[in-house]
Amino acid sequence: MKILVTGGTGYIGSHTVVELQNRGYDVIIVDDLSNSSIEVLDNIAKITGKKLLFEQFDLTDQDKTKGFFRKYNDIKGVIHFAAFKAVGESVNFPLKYYRNNLLSLINILQGMGDNAIPNIVFSSSCTVYGQPAVLPVREDAPVQKAWSPYGATKQISEDIINDTSRSAGIKGILLRYFNPIGAHESAIIGELPIGEPNCLMPYITQTAIGKRPFLRVWGNDYNTPDGTAIRDYLHVTDLAKAHVIAVERMLNETMKQNVEVFNLGTGNGFSVMQVIESFERSTGVKLNYQIMDRRPGDIEQVWADTGFANKELGWKTEKSLDEMTASAWKWEKELAKKRK
Repeated sequence: MKILVTGGTGYIGSHTVVELQNRGYDVIIVDDLSNSSIEVLDNIAKITGKKLLFEQFDLTDQDKTKGFFRKYNDIKGVIHFAAFKAVGESVNFPLKYYRNNLLSLINILQGMGDNAIPNIVFSSSCTVYGQPAVLPVREDAPVQKAWSPYGATKQISEDIINDTSRSAGIKGILLRYFNPIGAHESAIIGELPIGEPNCLMPYITQTAIGKRPFLRVWGNDYNTPDGTAIRDYLHVTDLAKAHVIAVERMLNETMKQNVEVFNLGTGNGFSVMQVIESFERSTGVKLNYQIMDRRPGDIEQVWADTGFANKELGWKTEKSLDEMTASAWKWEKELAKKRK
């Protein structure tokens, strides 16, 4: 069966493509390469030994998106990753985020509807919860006002999918995941942001390798045990496997509602300082870090109640925090070899 993966050369997308191909699916990637590299296609092939189809264009372009779906109208499902994702950047450039993240989804859903493609797995986020009143947060927790335009685009996107499902018969699985880190065990693919990283883990590894002079820790005055923000970190391969399970849930017609929502995390909260300590412990490398003021748009703490995903999807994470940080370091060292 043929599955479309938008943003498939990106961090989570590329790992998901690997897992899809390992399960025997034919994969088509659409990506504009605005935050990824064409070399990722070859790297995926090195891991799986399989070819895939690739189309490069911007999904906010309505005509090109329509043309794509006419060309590939035998697609059985879509996994939609393609979106801008930096919380801090979204605060500074909100219109950039609203235009890209919402128009791309609208065009995809239109193309799906026009060509009777029924299934979409959507890359949502724990940011839809804002700062939850109760932790760990469950899927039925109130969706609060977003703390950033990025978070707002995820909330609005979920609404768009719910409304479209009711009117056009499209089924959706909304995967609200927490903070993916780490890299494939082969160290052939991993997180490679263009420019200065906005996420913690690549900033840690780039500091450790000497590409950055020091790590910025955004705030140490939060109401947490060590004062730094707490998140639920999960390994990207664990996360990728959940997307394959979600696709198969749709194809096997075992969904219990037309739109389902699942939290994807470990169920454990780790502070920024705990991640730093894990990295130093798992790699033996000491980090140079400096405490900065809080970053606009960041919430204090959030971690998942994963019971529903564990039960309904039969999915749970396997990697420990130390395994996550060690795999990210292995990937960064492989990148350094290629730069020489």
